[in-house]
This record gives sequence, structure tokens and C-alpha cells, in this order.
Amino acid sequence: MELRDNNTRKLTSGLRRPFGVAVMDVTDIINGKVDDEDKQHFIPFQSVAGENDFLQTVINKVIAAKEVNHKGQGLWVTLKLLPGDIHQIRKEFPHLVDRSTAVARKMGFPEIIMPGDVRNDIYVTLVQGDFDKGSKTTAKNVEVTVSVYDEDGKRLENVIFPGAGDEALSEYKSVIYYQVKQPRWFETMKVAIPIEDVNRSHLRFTFRHRSSQDSKDKSEKIFALAFVKLMRYDGTTLRDGEHDLIVYKAEVKKLEDSSTYLSLPSTKIELEEKGHSTAGKSMQNLGSCTISKDSFQISTLVCSTKLTQNGEEYVQILGNRLYSTLDLLGLLKWRSNTSLLQQNLRQLMKVDGGEVVKFLQDTLDALFNIMMENSESETFDTLVFDALVFIIGLIADRKFQHFNPVLETYIKKHFSATLAYTKLTKVLRTYVDNAGVTEQLFKAMKSLEYIFKFIVRSRILFNQLYENKGEADFRESLLHLFKSINEMMSSVSDQTVIVKGAALKYLPTIVNDVKLVFDPKELSKLFTDFILNVPVGRLTIQKLYCLIEIVHSDLFTQHDCREILLPMMTDQLKYHLERQEDLEACCQLLSNILEVLYRKDVGPTQRHVQIIMEKLLRTVNRTVISMGRDSELIVIKFRLAGMECPYPSLMYFVEDGEGDPYFRKL
Repeated sequence: MELRDNNTRKLTSGLRRPFGVAVMDVTDIINGKVDDEDKQHFIPFQSVAGENDFLQTVINKVIAAKEVNHKGQGLWVTLKLLPGDIHQIRKEFPHLVDRSTAVARKMGFPEIIMPGDVRNDIYVTLVQGDFDKGSKTTAKNVEVTVSVYDEDGKRLENVIFPGAGDEALSEYKSVIYYQVKQPRWFETMKVAIPIEDVNRSHLRFTFRHRSSQDSKDKSEKIFALAFVKLMRYDGTTLRDGEHDLIVYKAEVKKLEDSSTYLSLPSTKIELEEKGHSTAGKSMQNLGSCTISKDSFQISTLVCSTKLTQNGEEYVQILGNRLYSTLDLLGLLKWRSNTSLLQQNLRQLMKVDGGEVVKFLQDTLDALFNIMMENSESETFDTLVFDALVFIIGLIADRKFQHFNPVLETYIKKHFSATLAYTKLTKVLRTYVDNAGVTEQLFKAMKSLEYIFKFIVRSRILFNQLYENKGEADFRESLLHLFKSINEMMSSVSDQTVIVKGAALKYLPTIVNDVKLVFDPKELSKLFTDFILNVPVGRLTIQKLYCLIEIVHSDLFTQHDCREILLPMMTDQLKYHLERQEDLEACCQLLSNILEVLYRKDVGPTQRHVQIIMEKLLRTVNRTVISMGRDSELIVIKFRLAGMECPYPSLMYFVEDGEGDPYFRKL
């Protein structure tokens, strides 16, 4: 629509002018304290009071005010908090959220980055400026235009997003404040540049006076320019926070030519770093550009899975990705200098955990690429194994445990090293055979669950590619590994106690994965031997809880595997019950066994109940008598007899003629 004044002079169209704001506190809704989706909320509208009133100032006033004099102006809205991620919400609430619904992502680094979730966003905020009015009595109307150019002066198209759901723009134009010398915009836009172009790109800010008269406005040209590179001259990335940019003046054609200004400093800090003073007239002329007295501030925030900063550490290009931390960078760029590979692998284990988990997929890819591209050599196998254990240990830490799904997703969907299982198994066995190196072996034992997830996934991928080739060798490698573990367990050396305790705790975690690529019956025999190799009188409580975890595994639900495991378990229970050792753990183990045997989906169980009755009933009876009538073992006794015992204290024992106690109701 065109607007004309009383003198029929054509007015300029397309100018962005501040009008007003509507603000609502949604804290209670986000915290789930308000859940009435039918309730309508009134958001009062506050218009800009005067020409010099900035939008940010109005927003702050409305937030601080208890009441807003809205004069009936405002918006009526309904709000509802929807639980779940965007995929879940679209599935469960299709009537509210569909593909056309705008999704605003968090301004800031996400807490969890799933493999494949690539994000490369740079948020740019126009903060404020101070523009000299020169010989004019009033300040001019200044408009800022933001665009992105590469080092060759080519504009990057459609990389600027003014808001969630908005279409991409090639340039962004600011709000214009009428005759304001020091405008304060606080306008934020998102710049999404292909990661491979970041190191060659810069943000360009051009300044132009605007007039309300169309004929006069058309004659207005760019009067100044500011810019900032996304990669600084010293190789570091643009830091988060505010930047005081230098405002340059020159002929319009020169300002539009990137070669004119790209070699010049873009910020006042950079100007000082290059030995220039920011005060006085001696620094006014730099080449064909003149440094203006005007000032201009922006702020930036990087939110990216590939582009980041880490304090004062360097960020450099790696192929088409950016990484922080020199130690992490050295590993990820390992092909560029293989002579430093061993050093870089060792240095990885000194990198801040937050950086490693942030780039988890890339770090794991690098480790397994090193392993696979050196498949004929064992030079790096141990260091790669140690690095893998380090990463698994990080994610086991409470601080980073929410990255567990990231690791799981990587193994299932992104891991592709088909030969990794041979090397991982061999290194682990070497550590077990040299159990004197307890610290690293202890860390490996704590990481067994995920080490075997990698081993099993690698073997599955190999089978798919080579149709089960090498099955005998794989079986032999696991047998040799378990043989080494069993020999370690049989040792009576106090030096390995902590490692053996870790083995008892963490070895059961591998069962459900290993049975996917290894005969379950044979695995049951290996676990039986594993338990029998624990020295008598040592690690009893750890051994019993290991058995409990085996009962909870998929092995024990299979009839053929129980045939192997149950006799060993009942022998262990009989031995420790008779000596009244760790009775609570014994009771829990026996109870869990019976719970499985009472299930309808675990195959025939009558013979297994009979084994328990024959081996343990007399022992349980005598143990209960010695403990007292309120023992939990009384309940187990009744379950063995197929009876309910809701009130153990209402039962007592009577000796029969042969000295065998039986239950009698009071």
C-alpha cells in the first residue's frame, strides 16, 4: 500500500518502524503449574510512547510493570505445555503440531547432541550505534543492512533467518528510529552458513540514511560499512559476546568491493592488536578507507555441533568441520601428521570431558578409522582401546550420563568398523593376561558393557558383509578371553582383588549382547566356570550379586541355559547358607530364581524346581530355624512348598521323626 501526504508527495514504503510490544510471563505454564488448555490468556499491547522510545526499553518497562495501561489493546491466546521431543509431539498431538508448525530451537548449545543431529547456527544481535549528525541540526534516520559475503565478494544467498518459521533472507534490514543519534536495536537474527563456507565468510553491515519522501530516499546511498570475519586473523573463531566494530567510510563502489576492506581490522580490539591507536587522528586513514567517528556494536552467539569455542583455546578447520581444543583437533586431524598420532591419542585422555562428549561421533569415528586403516598393524591398538575406555568412562560419569543415548545411537546407527571386534578382544585379553597393570584393567572392566557392545556390533556387521566368515576364529577368541579372565579370577593375589571385584560386577552386563553372536549354552558354561574360579572365602558378596545379575539376564530365561547354570547356583547357595554367609544376598538370589521359575514364558520349570527342592529345602529349613521365625527365608520355604505365606510370624516349625522340620499353622 502506498501512503501520500496532503501535498500528494509519494512516501517511502517498506520501512520497518517500531510500533509496540505484547509481553506475557509464561513461567508457570512452562513449569507445569497451569494446565488448562481451554483457558484464554490476555496479553496486553503496549505501544511505543514516543519517537525516541526503543522497543527493548518498552519491553523492559512492560516486564517490570505490575499493570499495563493497554486501553483494551492486546491478544487473546490459549497455551498448552506438550511433553516430549518434537517427533513425539508431532505423533501424539497432530491436531496441534504438524510439519508447518514453526519450531524455535534453543539459543545456546543443546545439552545432548544425537549423532546425525548437525546444527550450525550463529546468532547475531544488532546492539547499538552512535552516528555523527555532522553539520545537520538533527540526527538522521539510520538503517542497518546485514548480509553475508565470502572472501571473493560473493554474497551468500538465503542464509539469514529473522525468526523461527520465517523464510531465509539474503539480507536483513533493521528497524529505523526517527532522528535518533544513538539507536539501540537489540534485534537478533540467525545466520546459518554451510560449515565448509564458515572460514571464508564474513558478516557485512552497511549503513544508509532513509527518508520518508520516496524521491529523496532513492538518492540515499550507503554512507558507511562495518564487517567482521567469522574466523579471526590469528586462527581463532569469533568469540561469543559483544564486538565493537570499526565503521569505515569510503566511496560507495569501494565499500561494495570486499577486497577494499577485508585486509583491514574489523574490531577496535583487532586494531589495537595490530599496533594502531583508537584515539586521535593519526589512525583515521587505512588504505582507501577512512575510519569514521561513528561506533557500532553487535553481539554473537555460536550454537553449533561443528563450530564452537572453548575458553581461549584455538578453533581450526578440519575438512568441512570446525573443532576446538588443540588436543582434540590433533586426533581428529590424525591423517595430516601420522608421526604425532601416538602423542595425540595420549593427549585425548587429557581433553576436557565436555568437549569430547560434544563431538562424540566424530571422536569415535576417528578412533575406529585409525584402528581400521592400520588393520595390519598393532601399533595403535592399545592406545585406541585406552581412548575408547576413557570415553566410555566419561559417559558413565554422572556429569555426562545423559549422553548415554548418544553412545547407544552411535553404536546402532553410525558405527561401521567391521574388524574392530578382533582388535578390541585381543587388547582386552592382553590386559587380563597382564593383570598386574591393575589401574588400566580396572577401567576396562568398568567399561565392559560398551566394549562388548562395540565387539558384538562389529561382528554382526562383519557377518552381514562376509556371510559369517571367520565364525570359528571369533568363537576361539572369546573362549581364550574367558579362559584368561577365569585364570585371573582363580588367583589368590591381593593385588588383583579390586579387578576381580569389578569383573564380578560388570561381566554380567555383556550377556544380552554376546548371546546375539555366541551360542547361549556355551556362554552359560563360560559363566559357570567364571563363578567356580572365584577362590573360596573371597569376594563372596560380589559373587552372589553377580549370580543375581545372571538370573536377571536373558540366559536364565532359556531352559537349556538354566540346565547349565542352575546346578552351579544351587551349589553356591547351599554352601553359603550352611555357613550363614551373606544371607541377605543368598535370600535375594534364591527369591529371584523362584520368580523366574514361576513365569509362564520361560519353558519347562518343574525339573528345575525339583532340583532346588532336593538341594536346598533342608538347608533353607535349618537356616530359618537358626535365624528366627520372621526371616524372609520363611516366605521362600513356603514358595518352595507351593503354599502362600503372607504372615510368616503365624507359622512355626516342628521336627519330624527324622529331624526334618515342617510347617504347622498356629
